Amino acid sequence: MNWVLGILGLFIGVILSGTNRWLFGGVVGFLIPYLLWSLVELRRRIDAQDRELQEMHLRLLTPAMPSPAAAPRPATPAPAETPAQTPAAAAAAETPAPVRATGGPPPIPAMPTPRSPSADPLPPGLDEASIAAARARFAERAGSPLSSSATGGAGAMPPPRPQAPPRPRAPAEPGPLEKFAGSIKAWFTEGNVPVKIGVLVLFAGVAAALRYAAAEGYFTFPVAMRFICAGVAGLLALAFGFRERTSRPAFGLSLQGGGIGILLLTVFGAYKMYGLLDPMPAFAMIVVLVGGAAFLSVLQKNMPLAVLGFLGGYLAPVLINSGSNNYIGLFSYYAVLNAAVFAISWKQSWRLLNLMGFAFTFGVGSVWGAKNYRPEMFSTVEPFLILFFVFYVVIGLLYVIRQTEHRRPWVDGTLVFGTPMVAFPLQAVLLKDDRIGLAFSALVVAIVYAGLVFYLRRRRDERLLTEAYGALALGFATLAIPLAFSAGTTATLWALEGAGVAWLGIRQNRTFPWISGLLLQLLAAGSYVISLFANTGDYLSPDNLLLNPSWLGAAILAFSGVLLAFIHDRHRPVRGLSALLFLWGMGWWFLAAITQVDPAEEIVGLWRYFMLYLTATIAIAAALRHLLSWLRLNWFVGVSAIFGLLMGLYAQEEFGAPLNAPAVAMWALYGAVLIAALWGGREQPSRSLALSHILGLWTLALLATLQLEDFSDAQGLAQGWRFVADLAPVGLLTLGLWRAPPWFGWPRAEAFEGYALGWFGLAIPLLLFAFGVGLFLEGSAAPLPYLPLLNPLELGLMALAAMLYGKLLRTKSAFSGMRGAWPFVGFVFVSLAVLRTVHHWHGEPWGPDILDSGFTQTCLTVVWSLLGVGAWILGSRRVDRGLWMGGAVLLGIVLFKLALVDRLYLGNVTGIVSCLVVGLLLVGVGYIAPSPPKIEEGESA
Repeated sequence: MNWVLGILGLFIGVILSGTNRWLFGGVVGFLIPYLLWSLVELRRRIDAQDRELQEMHLRLLTPAMPSPAAAPRPATPAPAETPAQTPAAAAAAETPAPVRATGGPPPIPAMPTPRSPSADPLPPGLDEASIAAARARFAERAGSPLSSSATGGAGAMPPPRPQAPPRPRAPAEPGPLEKFAGSIKAWFTEGNVPVKIGVLVLFAGVAAALRYAAAEGYFTFPVAMRFICAGVAGLLALAFGFRERTSRPAFGLSLQGGGIGILLLTVFGAYKMYGLLDPMPAFAMIVVLVGGAAFLSVLQKNMPLAVLGFLGGYLAPVLINSGSNNYIGLFSYYAVLNAAVFAISWKQSWRLLNLMGFAFTFGVGSVWGAKNYRPEMFSTVEPFLILFFVFYVVIGLLYVIRQTEHRRPWVDGTLVFGTPMVAFPLQAVLLKDDRIGLAFSALVVAIVYAGLVFYLRRRRDERLLTEAYGALALGFATLAIPLAFSAGTTATLWALEGAGVAWLGIRQNRTFPWISGLLLQLLAAGSYVISLFANTGDYLSPDNLLLNPSWLGAAILAFSGVLLAFIHDRHRPVRGLSALLFLWGMGWWFLAAITQVDPAEEIVGLWRYFMLYLTATIAIAAALRHLLSWLRLNWFVGVSAIFGLLMGLYAQEEFGAPLNAPAVAMWALYGAVLIAALWGGREQPSRSLALSHILGLWTLALLATLQLEDFSDAQGLAQGWRFVADLAPVGLLTLGLWRAPPWFGWPRAEAFEGYALGWFGLAIPLLLFAFGVGLFLEGSAAPLPYLPLLNPLELGLMALAAMLYGKLLRTKSAFSGMRGAWPFVGFVFVSLAVLRTVHHWHGEPWGPDILDSGFTQTCLTVVWSLLGVGAWILGSRRVDRGLWMGGAVLLGIVLFKLALVDRLYLGNVTGIVSCLVVGLLLVGVGYIAPSPPKIEEGESA
């Protein structure tokens, strides 16, 4: 049935969806009825199974009743147990009659009697009361005369009497969903089905025709009449919704909101789309609608209604824009709207309404200012900016002190911090050429917030808001100072001041100074960045490397961040904050190094400068780590080791090879300092030192690899030698760290085992990848002649394979299960070695075209046959069935190759040789090992 409905739905969906989206409409039309009917069928089956399970459960709980045919005379029931009955009497009542010694019909089974305390224990989870209740329910549903009232007790049975056949139980009444599904099924399966389906198809056709007529514009009405009808519908909805506000509040409010929305859209469409209204009448209508929405929302205490109305009000100047640039009218209108929001905030704590007004006011104002503001407008724009700032400062205050929704302390961060952070940059734009005026503005804002702090100090439950205003007061007071001076001069002072203020706040357990000190770090960083881009390069002369405002400013920011991290670690641990502050300081320390690129290149050279900087960083961090007993300083060592690895690549570009004469001394100094730092922390469980050790090993491998590669180029060595040179450093280090970690893992050999995965987890995949790449190299051995298996490439591959086999497959590792794949690797290696031999000795081109040669195919056939025969014979001699079967499979492949590939070359010598060799080998092995080794008893096949 579901398929019939699905196909019908597919037909209807295709008709209704038109020509462009017929596929989508057909799929949706098929899936909806198909899935709905499947759900109905599933629900029906689940209900039937549930009823069957309930009946089975009741039958298991109720004892079997004797049928009338098996009982020729009624048995005398045992007397019902009374509260005075003793356990002995109950036991006597339950004693069965003696068994008859003579033949005859079997005795009539006695009816169950009430259980006594001396009877067998009930199964777990059951008691007398639950069994009696289950009996009663089952008897009632099955039409039996069994009832608890007739038993004389909760657990007693009625006197046995002949039972009439059970009355048929009436089927359960189907539910509404089943009735609906049944009616649909009957409609489609009974009566004149073709006519019914035809009606549905006709309905779909008519709907599609109407849709087409509407799209072609056959139904036309005057535009003014359309808007009048829409406006009347909106008014009716608004009036009816207001009427239903008491009897059905949710329905009434929704209808009022919809009516206001319809009216707003009608006015906008009549003005903007068709020009039926002039700007001023349209604007006036929207103002009336907004005012009405505000009045209705306050009257009914409904925020969504207010939001809808004010949304239309704020959008009205944007949507109804005549292009006159009457900014005074615009800001005056917004001042009225914000005054209404301010008035509502006295009575209602509607945060969404406050945020919407804040966003539209400053957002539209900022967009207008970016496009149209000119300095001569300052006297008319500044009062509006001040008014809007005061509005939303007070609105943010009222929202906190008047609402009761949230537990105290509570702060509306968007308005409390967003208002000054948005308004003051706008003030800076207005006063961009007047630094003193901007400094005075910052001081006035600081005084305003200080006054709010003084006001809120009497409200003990607003401590968080008090601290927020105090932070803003301190911030703007601090901001007023550098506005009269250069940004670079004040950056360092702010950073040090912030560290000191935060330290005092921590020591005195005061939140406000602590937060203020942290925020001052951000202000100091911003001031430093401004100074960095504002100044020219005059102060970066070659005579003052590091000793210039650029490096000193960043270094002091780094010092302040690290100092704050140390203070928090020792005196006020906050999860994640110490690490964040330390990363902040470390970032500024390495940024300070980047600012010295130009003078460093002229004085010592850029590569030497960075190496000296990294070496000094590691030495300072190691010394302070020992002095302060602060392991977090190891982060500097780890990051420096990362940059040291990158400096190896830079040295390759700078000197041609990283270990050439100009760089050797610097690498030696860097390596000595890094080893000293690792040795000093050899007993510390530090992840940073583990990372530094691993990176130091990779740096050594990288330097050796690049140096050997340069040597190979200089000597003109061929590809096979270059392959060995590229892999030797990583391979030898991997082998040493595996077989002799005390030597190769120094200076942290004892701790190396805990993080050895950092090396092997990257080295092993790299070596596996190199092995895979090396298999397909042509492997020239110049200046030496090429010898099969005795050339640098294949010797290196075999050594690499032996090490990987021992490390991965012979030891316990995640790759131990891949032992069965190792013979396949050997087969590929031997096959490619044959191809390399053909290439070097017979002159065939190296590449996929080499397989087109009959000589190549013959060589592969012969070698594969020899391998198969050897495995066959060796397996037979060793009684190794798996090895014997491997040889048999390989010989089978050879036979297929002869039939499919080598037969193309049967007209020449190579094809004939292939066949002869394979034939002879098979004959010989058939004589030596004709059958697989027998499986011993108990051995798995």
